[in-house]
Amino acid sequence: MELSYEDVKAAADRIAGRVRPVAVVPGDGDAVAPTGSGSCELWLALEFMQHTGSFKARGAQNFIQAHRDDATLPDAGVTIASGGNAGLACAWAARGQGVRATVFLPTTAPAVKVERLRGYGADVRLVGTEYAEALAACHDYADTSGALRSHAYDNPYIAAGAGTLMMEIHRQLSRLDTIVVAVGGGGLFAGIATAAAHYGVRTIAVEPENCRALHAAIAAGQIVDAPVDSVAADSLGARRATELALRAAQNYDVTSILVPDRDIIATRRKLWHDRRLAVEHAAATALAALTSTDGVYRAEPGERICVVLCGANTDPTDLTQ
Repeated sequence: MELSYEDVKAAADRIAGRVRPVAVVPGDGDAVAPTGSGSCELWLALEFMQHTGSFKARGAQNFIQAHRDDATLPDAGVTIASGGNAGLACAWAARGQGVRATVFLPTTAPAVKVERLRGYGADVRLVGTEYAEALAACHDYADTSGALRSHAYDNPYIAAGAGTLMMEIHRQLSRLDTIVVAVGGGGLFAGIATAAAHYGVRTIAVEPENCRALHAAIAAGQIVDAPVDSVAADSLGARRATELALRAAQNYDVTSILVPDRDIIATRRKLWHDRRLAVEHAAATALAALTSTDGVYRAEPGERICVVLCGANTDPTDLTQ
């Protein structure tokens, strides 16, 4: 299974005017360790300002709208299992179409996400401690209720919707060299990498050291189970990457990078202290690849890089510590 640029373009046409255009702002290029003298040109894509607080709104809107256009939305509504952000996006998009949403989350999901889900009118059900357990319960519910089963990341409509973000970034940064994105199950990555390849832009896929579903799949040449143990696991805690993500990693100009939790935490706090940006650990994961003390990604002098800050559904109380 592969995603095409045409799929992303169709998603962009479908959700036009239904999502917020991403804001792209200059970053601190001199904070990135280059391979030689001089600094890179760094930009930040503030996608955490999207509806529901993350990029997930794009895929959810594309999924719901596509099924609405095809008259395939059942009376039982939609159901999804999610660590939080995808559920928020699904509930938001469903509410906009007058559709019922039943969302399954692990009991470890942040309380702020659970509260917001209920605020969108979703029927929230907490099951198990890992995403896989919530997903199994969601499947059972779909089978018995007839609800349309969505997915946090493993669906072509979801991934194509996420890829529309890259199209918007390219409109603003047409001479971009590199896009940097955090990876959980790989929906955002697959969409971004597909659109980026169309524009001749390389993709850096960043994961926590102990949430490495895509990295493990690339190494094995197939989808495999990976550990889930990171401060960013609430958003990036997929046990398995998708086939869409693996195909994108194998077919396009992609580099997979792992970062330790300590750098994710430090980067998230630095974004707050330097810019007053309160983002999720998942968003900080992408930037940590460039700014960590270990210098995980070494930029070329003058390289034009954009980092996607993908979400901000977080409890900010620990940012001042």
